[in-house]
Amino acid sequence: MAKSTAELKELDLSALVDELRATKQEALNLRFRNATGQLENTAEIKRVRRQIARINTFIREREIAEASKQ
Repeated sequence: MAKSTAELKELDLSALVDELRATKQEALNLRFRNATGQLENTAEIKRVRRQIARINTFIREREIAEASKQ
């Protein structure tokens, strides 16, 4: 995961969807690690949740751009 906002802006729609899937998987793993007490830095959960929101925003921007072309 760990892509910057600039790197995310350059990705196409299918790559963004793949990145979203990977980021959601990372969020799931972090939640499990937190529940079992293995997660030391709980701020990682917040960082990943914001990354998911960021990716969803870029996906929606691409969808709106496609719809406006038609």
